[in-house]
Amino acid sequence: MNGGTTGGAGGPTITVSDVTALRAAVLGTSPKIIRISTIIQGDGELIDVGSNTSILGSCGGGLTGGGFRVKRETNVIFRNLKLYKSKAPVDLIEIRTGTNVWVDHNEFYSDMDNGKDYYDGACDINHASDWITVSWNYFHDHYKTSLVGNGDDNGAEDIGHFHVTYHHNFFQHLGSRIPSLRFGTGHVYNNYYDDIKISGIDSRLGAQMLIENNVFNNAVKPLMTLEEGGYANPVGNDWGGATPELNPGTFTSAPYSYSLGPTTGVSSA
Repeated sequence: MNGGTTGGAGGPTITVSDVTALRAAVLGTSPKIIRISTIIQGDGELIDVGSNTSILGSCGGGLTGGGFRVKRETNVIFRNLKLYKSKAPVDLIEIRTGTNVWVDHNEFYSDMDNGKDYYDGACDINHASDWITVSWNYFHDHYKTSLVGNGDDNGAEDIGHFHVTYHHNFFQHLGSRIPSLRFGTGHVYNNYYDDIKISGIDSRLGAQMLIENNVFNNAVKPLMTLEEGGYANPVGNDWGGATPELNPGTFTSAPYSYSLGPTTGVSSA
C-alpha cells in the first residue's frame, strides 16, 4: 500500500541484547535492520523507532515490560517478535502519526488476571497514522487488542487517514478491539477469532470496513456497527453461530491486489 513498506532493507544489521542498546540502535532515518535474539527487559517506557527501520526477532527474541512507538516516522517493519506484558499506559506497539508500517508474524500477549486496564493496547494506531498492515500475528490473552483512533473528538485530524489492513491473524482469548476503528477505512480478511470475551470487530464514528472470509468461534458480538455509527460490508464470513450487527457502507473493494483464501482454511493457516 502507498508504494510499499521496505523497512531497513539495504542497511546494516545490528544485533542488540539490552534496552539501552536497543534504544540507540533504532534511532535515525538511515536504513537499518535491528535483530533481537533474546527477550529484552524493558524499562517501562516506549522506545521511539526512526524511519526506514526493520526490527526482527530471532530465536524467540522480543521485548517485555515496555513497547515500541513509531511517532511521525515512516517505513517501519516489526517482524518475528515476542512482545508481552507492558503495563498501562504503555502499548506494546503504538503507531502515532506513522505511515507505511508493517506489523508481521509477531506474538502479542499479557494475561487476563489483572483487569482490563492493567495493560494497555497490544497494537494501537492513532493520530492520523496511515497505510498500516497487521498480518500473520498471534494475539492472545489480552483485553485491549488494537485500537485505531484515539478519541471520539479527533475527527478533524483523523478523517481521511487510517487506511488499515488486518489479514491472516490469529486472535485468541481476547477482550475487544479486534480491531476497533474510528473514522478510517479498514480491510479485515482471513483472520481467525477464537474465544472473544466482549466484542470483536468494531466500526465506529463513520469508519468504513470491508470484512471478508473471517472465521469466528465462541465470539461474543463478532461485529459491531450500529451502536456508534460505523459501517461495514461483510462478505463470506463464518460467524460461528453468533449474530453480527450489519450497517452496510460504501467500502466494497480494496484498492490493491490480494489473495483471499476460503474460510475452510482460515483456522489452520
